[in-house]
Amino acid sequence: MSQTHHIAVLPGDGIGPEIMAQAYKVIDAVRQRFGLRISTSEYDVGGAAIDKHGTPLPAATIAGCEQASAILFGSVGGPKWEKPTARTAA
Repeated sequence: MSQTHHIAVLPGDGIGPEIMAQAYKVIDAVRQRFGLRISTSEYDVGGAAIDKHGTPLPAATIAGCEQASAILFGSVGGPKWEKPTARTAA
């Protein structure tokens, strides 16, 4: 049985989700072309995480990344989050 490669996908904010939509197409093409078993899970990061969780790097994102074979990072940042009051947990 072949190994499943798990990718933690962090779309981020701004243009990140749009970029990830295209990245998923590439992942699907790689799956088909090379017969690889690839699974993905999305996690919040950056401004999107601040808006949802009050922190730019939630514990669930860290845990998901630690368990993944690879991390696919989109984009973070923008005027809305230039001077965030939220900080990452120590």
